[in-house]
Amino acid sequence: MTDLLAARSQMAISLGFHIIFACIGMVMPFFMSRSYYKFIKTGDEDYLKLTKMWMKGVAIFFAVGAVSGTLLSFELGMLWPNFMEKAGPIFGMPFSYEGAAFFLEAIALGLFLYGFDRLPQKIHWLSSLLVGVAGVFSGIFIVSANAWMNAPSGFDFDPVTKTYSNIDPIAAMFNDAWFTQALHMTLAAFSATSIAVLGIHAYLILKNKNPTFNRKALSVVLPFFVFSSLLQPLSGDLSAKDIAVRQPEKLAAMEAHFMTEKGAPLILGGIPDEKNETVYWALKIPYALSFLAFADFNAEVKGLSDFPQEDRPPVMVTHFAFQIMVGIGSLLGLLSFIFLIKYFRKKELYSPFLLKILVLFTPLGFLAVEAGWTVTEVGRQPWIIYKVMRTSEALTPMPGIQYSLYFYILMYLFMSFVVGWLFSRQIKRYQGEV
Repeated sequence: MTDLLAARSQMAISLGFHIIFACIGMVMPFFMSRSYYKFIKTGDEDYLKLTKMWMKGVAIFFAVGAVSGTLLSFELGMLWPNFMEKAGPIFGMPFSYEGAAFFLEAIALGLFLYGFDRLPQKIHWLSSLLVGVAGVFSGIFIVSANAWMNAPSGFDFDPVTKTYSNIDPIAAMFNDAWFTQALHMTLAAFSATSIAVLGIHAYLILKNKNPTFNRKALSVVLPFFVFSSLLQPLSGDLSAKDIAVRQPEKLAAMEAHFMTEKGAPLILGGIPDEKNETVYWALKIPYALSFLAFADFNAEVKGLSDFPQEDRPPVMVTHFAFQIMVGIGSLLGLLSFIFLIKYFRKKELYSPFLLKILVLFTPLGFLAVEAGWTVTEVGRQPWIIYKVMRTSEALTPMPGIQYSLYFYILMYLFMSFVVGWLFSRQIKRYQGEV
């Protein structure tokens, strides 16, 4: 294993685990807050039990997210020192704001955890809402930093001397990609976390474990799922149109589109053959890619053949990840639409069949999140800063990175086991099993 592959694999493992912890820690406070609001309005003790159950889950994921996020910051300096030396002064501002949002989130969570019967009820509820709002802003600032790597701005770069000048951190933070990436990631976090929580409580209902309590949990979470899952395809369309202009080779890799052509077809499925620049066993929809990318059925879409081999992203991984993300997003959007129709027609929302679907779909949202981040990161290769610095140029000269990789794999597996055990214990406790 080369040092570059080991370093990239370690970042992939770290990001893959952290993004799940971060999504749950960002979204679950809103479930907690809405449940507590329902308790304040109705006095129903089940909503208070839900609040406290989710509150403890928020505390668990907040702690784990803080640890994994801290590890990531160390990894950036340890594995990619050349990148941090050049990029740190440019895109450091969103990291500092993320730190401020994180501290605000921690203070608000502390107030809520220990504020029962100590704070006025409305102030106590507002602290729960602040946990979620601060968490969302924390996520947006981090995504803004990642977006800068895809759309670098706020500086002048001399490719001959490799020097950076005229740094504008505000322009760097509000780069061309920050809004579409932040919107897409935030909606993905809500959709993925919502379907996971819905699936867990649906499973408990099907097992006839405290069905009244778990139906109330579904009623709290379902609006978040429906809203985010219906908006997600729209945000995905905005992201794709943005990528088509800024990173045409990434779009080509996502779609396994090798040849530049007008009226380009949309490719569904298929197995890309990079050597022969073709796709086998794919379903092609004529003109659809041109329309989706540029709102014009006859627009020209650049293919990978227009770019040098050394500048092309890996097609196989990017294409498969993109297909998984879009496929799952479409399924979740369809499911949310079914719930919306049943609600307006005043039909039973939680039929046994739909409960089974929720259970089946429990992990899909997080699988889509992982696939989406794979598209973002692998689709940018071979650049760590798009068109400015290659990933290989940012790598540390330190040897033995593979040993660090093995350690991180074991550590994250252990951390995930502990989190899963703690979280399942909380669920069982509030089902009366512990």
